[in-house]
Amino acid sequence: MEHETANLIKTISVMALPVIFAVVLHEVAHGYMASLKGDNTARLMGRLTLNPLAHIDWFGTILLPIMFYVSTGFLFAYAKPVPVNFSNLKNPRKDMALVAAAGPFTNILLATISAILFKMCIWLSPESAMELFSQGAGMSDSVTSAFITPLIMMLYFSVMLNVVLAVINLIPIPPADGGRIATGLLSKERAEAYSRIEPYGMILLVIILVLNPLGIIDWTIRPLINMILSILL
Repeated sequence: MEHETANLIKTISVMALPVIFAVVLHEVAHGYMASLKGDNTARLMGRLTLNPLAHIDWFGTILLPIMFYVSTGFLFAYAKPVPVNFSNLKNPRKDMALVAAAGPFTNILLATISAILFKMCIWLSPESAMELFSQGAGMSDSVTSAFITPLIMMLYFSVMLNVVLAVINLIPIPPADGGRIATGLLSKERAEAYSRIEPYGMILLVIILVLNPLGIIDWTIRPLINMILSILL
């Protein structure tokens, strides 16, 4: 029991920075793109900042990733949504899709950067990687290994988390980013009809992610996540 608790504490400490970077930059990207397209709501409300305190949601950023990882092995988190007034956008429907796409795109970019740094660390210290993936992290007395092994773990978690965030956020159900992208790309009539599911969208997303009806995650989301991870790692 003590060993499991120690492993959980170690995992949480390694996950903390990747989670904060992933969710904060995701939301800032939404706000920055909205600002570029004419809506300064996020800027005026002080949300175009890298200060985590402006974005952290105590459940979504702290408790949820722990619960998800312990119960499913997946890493998932979210921050407070950045406010966007779509009526202020220069081209509301097209720009809404760009604002929505900015978040997942940022997560893919973070995953790619993390993967490159991950491989560089393994190249610099292959013994650290061997120690880590043989479940022997922390056993080496090497100063280099003691520094690089936790860094490798953080970068590995960062790749996984950002890929999962990007894929899940691209589920085409509003209010997820994928739903807003789909709404922005559809014709006006179809977009209006499609947007009517938004009040029920969060319930649908929870059902899909938590209950996994008909094993939908196993033949849609999980294979896509695994494919991207296989490319990056």
